[in-house]
Amino acid sequence: MSEVFYQRLQSLFKGEQIKTEELLARHTSFQIGGPADYFLLPEEENQVAEAIKLCKEEKMPFFILGKGSNLLVSDRGYHGVIIKLAKNFSRIEIEGNKVTAQSGASLSKMAEEIAKRSLTGFEFASGIPGTLGGAVTMNAGAYGGEMKDIICDATVLDTDGRIRFLNKDELRLGYRQSIVQEEKMVVLSVSLLLKEGKEEDIRAAMAELTKKRKEKQPLEYPSAGSTFKRPEGHFAGKLIMDSGLRGYSVGNAEVSEKHCGFVINKGGATALEVYTLIQDVIRIVYEKQGVRLEPEVRLLGEF
Repeated sequence: MSEVFYQRLQSLFKGEQIKTEELLARHTSFQIGGPADYFLLPEEENQVAEAIKLCKEEKMPFFILGKGSNLLVSDRGYHGVIIKLAKNFSRIEIEGNKVTAQSGASLSKMAEEIAKRSLTGFEFASGIPGTLGGAVTMNAGAYGGEMKDIICDATVLDTDGRIRFLNKDELRLGYRQSIVQEEKMVVLSVSLLLKEGKEEDIRAAMAELTKKRKEKQPLEYPSAGSTFKRPEGHFAGKLIMDSGLRGYSVGNAEVSEKHCGFVINKGGATALEVYTLIQDVIRIVYEKQGVRLEPEVRLLGEF
């Protein structure tokens, strides 16, 4: 690590906002991942912008992290700067039927605050274990709803370090994609437009979705949610099951017996074991079903 670079970071971040050799297994839903050279916890937009500007000046790799719910981090960790936008960057404001929140806001916490205001349309996201920024970047969706259905606009940081305002059309939201992802932008805040409803109906819908998740998904194990994108005309979980891979394992990584679309950490799994299992599933499903699966989980670090 560079002492000069660290000193420059310390001019931007104080106390617990900056760490070194932070184990990323503590910050991913897989509970897997080695240490990051530098780990930052900004609270304001200007800190995010300045940190990225410094990384570019020093040619230091950096990665924006939310709750780490769709991420597999190498056992070797990450040689660069992790900028975590989570509870420290999670202010939520609700005015009428418009909700504006910083990108680090937890989707589950947002769902609770939105339900209190009797606003409907966000129920589908209540059980997604991620942040608002990640949900917009991936156009997250579940149970018939997607972010593109409710988003109004977003404030982003582009690759030139400019803070930009993008409306819904400019975000180009599609199936698990957006201009944010394509052009490697950083979501800073998002506005959603919801509808008035009844709190009891909203909470009933959220409870029903939670029940479905518990029944169908292996929530008792660390995972990154659905491991593979849905192939056109197919369901990834069924293709994997029909290929005889239910319960298939590599070390302590396993294709869930409860839902074959999930790869789970049975306890102590390494990133290499998960990665190897994913590659095995892709190869075997293609050999047996003629469909090439594409991972939804993102990789960080060396594999």
